Amino acid sequence: MPVISVIVGSTREGRFSEKPAKWIFDHLGKREDIDARLLDLREFPMPFFDQAMPPATPGRPPFQNEVVQRWTAAIAASDGFVVATPEYNYGPPAVLKNAIDWVFPEWHRKPMAFVSWGSAAGVRSVQQLREMAAELQLAPVKSAVHIPVSTLTAHFMGGDVEAGLAELDPLAGALIDDLLWWTNALSSARAATA
Repeated sequence: MPVISVIVGSTREGRFSEKPAKWIFDHLGKREDIDARLLDLREFPMPFFDQAMPPATPGRPPFQNEVVQRWTAAIAASDGFVVATPEYNYGPPAVLKNAIDWVFPEWHRKPMAFVSWGSAAGVRSVQQLREMAAELQLAPVKSAVHIPVSTLTAHFMGGDVEAGLAELDPLAGALIDDLLWWTNALSSARAATA
């Protein structure tokens, strides 16, 4: 059974990201053909990348930081990803970019989908993440969920976030179907070339 990990892409106080991450995680959990996992970056407090050799360096020694080792192992154990990300200043949060940058071969040849929000529903953050994904040999899935500003505003104003997310349930289903297709296809291809 493929492992699909939802990455919670924000760690700030009062964050909205827990709600859409849990929402898409719950949708994944309803499927009997998926082992859904939640990777909250709050549980992986990595330092900003400062190593002499980048993760892509062939033959480099393993990184010694225990949190980085746990994070890398979690990525290696996953067959596909859903990144739940806000948009900060036209891009993804620094903590998410840093988490991505600590890993290299463990990302390769796996699919990645996106749930986003922000002033433009997070589309600019996702655009940048798609480019990063391609560089890491990830396959960014076309289907995505872009949460309207009204649902984000409800979080900060004490409104009904769940109702806003429920309106997006059909998009979640399409995202999961596409992600699972790519997950199975790429898992088979990786196994055939191992």
